[in-house]
Amino acid sequence: MNGVALPASHLEFLMQQQRTRGAPDNAQTRQMLKDELVNREVVAQEAQRSGMAKKPEVQTQVEMARQEIMVGAYLRDWVQKHPVSEDDVQKEYERAKSQTGDKEYHARHILVDTEDEAKTIIGQLKKGTSFAELAQKNSKDNGSKERGGDLDWNVPAAFDKTFSEAMVGLEKGKYTEAPVHTRFGYHIIQLDDVRQTRFPAFAEVKPRIQQQLTQQKIEELVRGLRAKAKVE
Repeated sequence: MNGVALPASHLEFLMQQQRTRGAPDNAQTRQMLKDELVNREVVAQEAQRSGMAKKPEVQTQVEMARQEIMVGAYLRDWVQKHPVSEDDVQKEYERAKSQTGDKEYHARHILVDTEDEAKTIIGQLKKGTSFAELAQKNSKDNGSKERGGDLDWNVPAAFDKTFSEAMVGLEKGKYTEAPVHTRFGYHIIQLDDVRQTRFPAFAEVKPRIQQQLTQQKIEELVRGLRAKAKVE
């Protein structure tokens, strides 16, 4: 193209991209990609003639793109050489399963700023005022107050430890008769129901666990490289 040969490796690179997207590797697809490469080269040559490559903002973008490609290639190669083992995935699955426990709880709460406010609300509950009504009027938790304090179904580990300990100690239909203090404020908690947890089978979550562990390994790698680097 104007004396510039189009490398076969460029065509193969684009063809590989198309294959990963489900496109067939046939003459029609390859001709389409050849046309795309010609179009790119024509415009790139014109951009070069116009001095576009000398613009600082273009040079910055080119350098950033080059860096991104190098980083991506290095990390992919590193992950292939340091894969997450089947044993690591199994251990993480068992850890998550044990942390989740065998029960999940449907609770609601009212969150206020002070212990005195919480005690006043508990007094109103004892007089027969609806928990949902009091939550809508008083709770500082905007995520649940409009639903009458409803927190939906959760495992205890989803909550602050003090909150979860108070919650699991309740009988169904009962509320905490003393304020529960966490870093968020003072809670009144009501337990609506309890049921057995359905923890997903290993095969269902294996890909997600592999991805999470791989990302953790990459983050550890980057932290190690930063620790050895002189960052100013």
